Amino acid sequence: MNVKNLKKIELHLHLDGSVREKTAKNILGYSVNLKANEKCEDLKEYLTMFDIPIKLMQTKENLEIITKELIEDLISDNVIYAEIRFSPLDHIRGGLSLNEVVETVLDSIKSDKIKTKLILCMRRDFEQNQNMKVIDIAYKYNLPVDLVGDEANYNTSKYKDLFLYANSKGLKYTIHSGEADGASSINKAIEFGAKRLGHGIRAIESNECIKKLIDNNITLEVCPTSNVQTDVIKSYKDHPIKKLMDLGVLVTVSTDNNTVSNITLSEEYQKLVDNFNFTKEDFLRINLNAIEAAFTSTENKEILKKEILQNYKI
Repeated sequence: MNVKNLKKIELHLHLDGSVREKTAKNILGYSVNLKANEKCEDLKEYLTMFDIPIKLMQTKENLEIITKELIEDLISDNVIYAEIRFSPLDHIRGGLSLNEVVETVLDSIKSDKIKTKLILCMRRDFEQNQNMKVIDIAYKYNLPVDLVGDEANYNTSKYKDLFLYANSKGLKYTIHSGEADGASSINKAIEFGAKRLGHGIRAIESNECIKKLIDNNITLEVCPTSNVQTDVIKSYKDHPIKKLMDLGVLVTVSTDNNTVSNITLSEEYQKLVDNFNFTKEDFLRINLNAIEAAFTSTENKEILKKEILQNYKI
């Protein structure tokens, strides 16, 4: 099976974690490393790799270049639908307004070769009133939101009011949970009404949590390589992705960050083949799960489903 030839859905991809190093060099005038270590001490160390990309992405021109290049990279990897996320508040330090930041990225993800959706991220280490602004701008542009950051040191339970507000606006959302923190974080995200979770793999630590995921049809955006890098999982072979699938949890596969994790979706698929003997049927299931959970229209879902089924021909 040539996984590169398989059409793919990518639900969990950070824009600022996917900057080409060559582009960073062109902007800065010198070479920089934007890749995290294969094994970081924890998520907090991994997140330091976003500092340079965020500094680079403070102008319309740089935002446009970096976003368009990511779209090119996804197309070349046979991704037919991608949800790209970033924290807009990180990109107003150079004088751009929130509207300008969001509109620049929205314009730059448009392509006739791939369907896309933008997700706006709130940060755990930001004040509530700042994150409320992200919800407001998401509402203005009809975009879903996410909560990101150092989950171990900023407990999910603290953000109930944000999701009450997001619900009052009728917004769709996903929540990073069950990555650096355990099943209790997932339980809170479920309590807040999330139908999708970023990572969510620590559910494997609790049968009760797994039952909640299944009973509530909650989809996990699993990023195996990233999980190993952040030392949430000790080695790739220890990853619970196959166990979660076999238990009936709705699992999808994403890269998290193309550059920081030094991975493409095809390469992630190949790792799953090599470590867990994933089959074409497994990848079809994962992609159909992703389409069902995608923050896109019913019409787009039907188009994507038809394209995936035709490509896999099982």
